[in-house]
Amino acid sequence: MKVALFNDSFPPIIDGVANAIENYGRIITEKYGEAVVVTPKYPNVTDNYPFEVFRFSSAKFLGNMPYRVGNPFSPKTLLDLSKKEFDIFHVHCPFASAVLARELILGKENHPPVVYTYHTKYDVDLDKYVPNKHLNKISRKFVLSNINYADEVWAVSKGATQSLRDLGYQGEILVMPNGTDFKKGKADPNEIAELERMYLIDKQVPMFLFCGRMMWYKNIKIILDALKKLSKAGIAYRAFFVGDGVDRPAIEQYTRELGIYKNTVFTGAVYDRDRLRAFFTRADLFMFPSTYDTSGLVVKEAAACYTPSILIKDSCAAEGVEDGFSGVLCEENADNFAKNLAELCKNPSAFETLGNNAAEHVYYSWEDSVATAVKRYETVLENHLRKK
Repeated sequence: MKVALFNDSFPPIIDGVANAIENYGRIITEKYGEAVVVTPKYPNVTDNYPFEVFRFSSAKFLGNMPYRVGNPFSPKTLLDLSKKEFDIFHVHCPFASAVLARELILGKENHPPVVYTYHTKYDVDLDKYVPNKHLNKISRKFVLSNINYADEVWAVSKGATQSLRDLGYQGEILVMPNGTDFKKGKADPNEIAELERMYLIDKQVPMFLFCGRMMWYKNIKIILDALKKLSKAGIAYRAFFVGDGVDRPAIEQYTRELGIYKNTVFTGAVYDRDRLRAFFTRADLFMFPSTYDTSGLVVKEAAACYTPSILIKDSCAAEGVEDGFSGVLCEENADNFAKNLAELCKNPSAFETLGNNAAEHVYYSWEDSVATAVKRYETVLENHLRKK
């Protein structure tokens, strides 16, 4: 099976969808056939993957966004890709890469079927960034037109399914959850010891971790306000924030204003997966109050390392997590978040119990995820042939 994976983000951009694409490409190529990632070009990037990465022409995004805008109408791109014979197109973004996939099958009788996966709450994004009602309506129609042409539509969670409905999609949706590339098990003790030396981590003090893009929409303010309440209550802790983003300077400044900067560490982006695993393993609790994310791969990464998560009840990231058994679910406010943190700090043995249950009941590997997807590809191909 030869699969084309279309997406607007891929390393050097680090986000959840780029992570998904990389793992799809790796596992398909290792076990099921051949994958080709189709994504916009970035300057000075060398691709060293066990699968082909086809970069098409792009331009810099306006403003301070790190993404590139691909050009799906490049004649050379269309010609080069049309020479490759694919069995299936799997599109993961409804913008340039989706338009490119449509251009490749436009007017062709013998074209491969198209699967689209909905990863991001575009209904929320469009309402936030396109407040003009007329333009918002046009933008929604554009996104839906790039989803509606797919033979089959998947969503990464039940919450993502609802977001897609809110966007206006009326067709059938299959839930196909993402996984993690972390093997189940804790990090190398030497890596953990190095972290403890580097950051002078006290083993008697609870260590909390946030890992992700440093953006306010991740509900990071709830974390910081809750940590302030712990400090006022005289509860000792150490909080690590791993990641980068345009809001990082403002987030650090807010931490200083709260007077909790001495208890926090901002590491910036960590690209070394072994080092990242050490952070997850060493942490007593992973903090992820985001209600924006549709999947929360980081929750599965934490579970792989036997670390439980504190999440917002009914959020997409909380799907599959049982409160008080395999994690902690709280209300979407700093008071309740702080209350749960304080209770855990009073009973530190709970961290280990919750973490063990998370490893057994929350963890889901990319191998399992992609195996399920490939099996479904076969059904999509059969249905496509039957229609023809």
